[in-house]
Amino acid sequence: MKTLKTTIAIMLMALIGLTTMSCKDGEKENSTSSVKVNSNTQTNTAEQILTDYMSLKDALVATDEKAAAEAGKNLENTLQDFNVDGYTEDEQEELKDIIEVAAEHAEHISRSDIDHQREHFEMLSKDITDMVEITGTEKTLYLQFCPMYADNGGVWLSMEEEIRNPYFGDKMMNCGEVQKEIN
Repeated sequence: MKTLKTTIAIMLMALIGLTTMSCKDGEKENSTSSVKVNSNTQTNTAEQILTDYMSLKDALVATDEKAAAEAGKNLENTLQDFNVDGYTEDEQEELKDIIEVAAEHAEHISRSDIDHQREHFEMLSKDITDMVEITGTEKTLYLQFCPMYADNGGVWLSMEEEIRNPYFGDKMMNCGEVQKEIN
């Protein structure tokens, strides 16, 4: 009788152990799938940041102060929604810094005149370029440069290879060159 009780106790312990291990495996699967969703969300937000940035660039190319202000506000909101989880600790710190500064530039753009919008766009472009270096992108981008803007020239990102200058609009629409293709 004692051996039967011992055998049953051992079998129960084994069953409890298997059930616990099975539940833990299920938790791992769930946490993996939530990471995938989070990773997808990060990719989508990073791509939305680029979309909002391109809308801002296009508004500046058109010298449309109102559209640039609206695009700046949209970009500010998208930047603030970006979740840096899923990146390395160093990347998270760098992304937090980039996003904080970029959101400030986007905010200034949302409430400034066209000349001031362009000044902040120059600094914002450097931030977005730095962000893309960390997050990557599914799109082909062109880093473009206008040597005539400000003291040292100005850079911006574009999805088209053709130069359409956001710093001068129709005054110097084609002033600039492609410095680098980013894939």
